[in-house]
Amino acid sequence: MITISPNEVATPELHGYLLGAVGPRPIAFASTVDAEGRPNLSPFSFFNVFSANPPVMIFSPARRVRNNTTKHTLENILKTKEVVINIVNYDMVQQMSLSSTEYPEGENEFVKAGLTMLPSEIVKPFRVGESPVQFECRVTKVEALGYEGGAGNLIFSEVVKIHIHKSILDENGSIDQHKIDQVARMGGNWYSRANKGMFEVPKPLSTLGIGIDAIPERIRHSKLLTGNDLGKLGNVEELPATEEVAAFVEEKKELKEIIRAGDEERRFRMAQEYLNNNDMLSAWKVLLANN
Repeated sequence: MITISPNEVATPELHGYLLGAVGPRPIAFASTVDAEGRPNLSPFSFFNVFSANPPVMIFSPARRVRNNTTKHTLENILKTKEVVINIVNYDMVQQMSLSSTEYPEGENEFVKAGLTMLPSEIVKPFRVGESPVQFECRVTKVEALGYEGGAGNLIFSEVVKIHIHKSILDENGSIDQHKIDQVARMGGNWYSRANKGMFEVPKPLSTLGIGIDAIPERIRHSKLLTGNDLGKLGNVEELPATEEVAAFVEEKKELKEIIRAGDEERRFRMAQEYLNNNDMLSAWKVLLANN
């Protein structure tokens, strides 16, 4: 066994130990707007529910370790005192992950991640239409836990309206824990699926993904590709060059046959197989061949 004194290790190392040991952690998919009404959407795994009367949830956007800056979510909340906390299920986890990319201020993560903006009834921030449960909240207090990189900011969020998809309810009107199919954060790139187990979703933080809004319409509106498929396609820094696509086609006899036959369903199925193996570039080459 090793023994660690927090003040004797670097913050990134300590951060890794904390997140690797404390999990699975529920995810607050927080929707806010800035002073000009521009939407922002970002996930946070320092989150839980702490009271039912009054109904209060707390999540914590930490100061960035690398440069001690604060996140747009915190900055927006300090100005507007409102947030919508959306619950994340397995069907939207790739899109949620894509939204965590550090896009420039003012960029709409709903659009980049291909998620539906629903107007709230009481607060100004939008709800995520794909989320199984959405909590409209007024922020009653923000408590800073420190002012150096890695310090959290507790956001006390009082629930003023709850929206629940009927599809996740059981015959008694309660939330069915199998149907809600929640996911939670583990350490590193790992997640946990409540009714299945762990799976890996690479974090899109080192580069800017092109976003689902940059995917050609014929691909984006495919009835075969799921939201998770689109989330993976949107999480590439750039599309493969024409020469790369041509070389790929030359090596794939089945793909040549698909192109000759004009069989778009087989093309999408082939791309989906690559996506299931997390080979996003090959999937793009299949989709872009001769187009």
